[in-house]
Amino acid sequence: MAVKEGDFIRIEFTGRTKETGDVFDTTIEEVAEEAGIKIEDKVYGPIPIIVGGGHLLKGIDLAIIDMEAGKQKTIELTPEDGFGDRDPKLVQLVPMKEFKKQNIKPYVGMNITVEGHNGRIQSISGGRVRLDFNHELAGKNLEYQVEIKEILEDDVDKIKSMIQLHYPNPKLNMDKTEVNIEDGKVTIIMDELSRFDQKSYMDITFARFRIAKDIWENIENLEKVEFADVFEKKKEMPEGGVTEEEVEEIAEEVLTEVKEEKEE
Repeated sequence: MAVKEGDFIRIEFTGRTKETGDVFDTTIEEVAEEAGIKIEDKVYGPIPIIVGGGHLLKGIDLAIIDMEAGKQKTIELTPEDGFGDRDPKLVQLVPMKEFKKQNIKPYVGMNITVEGHNGRIQSISGGRVRLDFNHELAGKNLEYQVEIKEILEDDVDKIKSMIQLHYPNPKLNMDKTEVNIEDGKVTIIMDELSRFDQKSYMDITFARFRIAKDIWENIENLEKVEFADVFEKKKEMPEGGVTEEEVEEIAEEVLTEVKEEKEE
């Protein structure tokens, strides 16, 4: 079966800059480690996306249409199809005194956020700091090696894939995440451990909204998505299962970590 727009798939990829061959992004842990870009606690492996759903660069979205599961492809992207051309207007010189006012000691390569815009310090000279607000890959030709791992057909699998995409957590057990579909409504009961996540309330709300939006826009006859937090007293736990005492210990550890972060 060939991939078409609107399909829910799992895809593996590695992105390199064409000029240097440097890896800047990958779903493969071994490749990330070898390239020196491995991120601790990041969930590696094929990622779930909706073709044409805005989860990938548009150039990749278009290039994977008509591919089949198990097939690989090398996709070359110009800056126009990638992260755009560099804009000289997004490079600014800022007096060093502005950083001192904020008790910030700038250094080359430092990431800075100004009025919601992310930038990097390119250089420091003559009492001035050069900031670049262009995307770090702007103006570069890119090369992606992609493989379609799976095309999802079942609606429950599709919904769980969107939970994995928008709510990545290495400890989240999708087998313990319930998805019930009835009369155009989806009810999602997340794995018990998700209730002790350290994400902020706003981050969790945005993640749930993105999950819901992808569901009602891409799965027919589903117009309402409900997230239910169910707390149930367990009289008997299966052998090897999590006891109530262990759940309480997890909750206490998370609360302690949150308190320590705030104190720092």
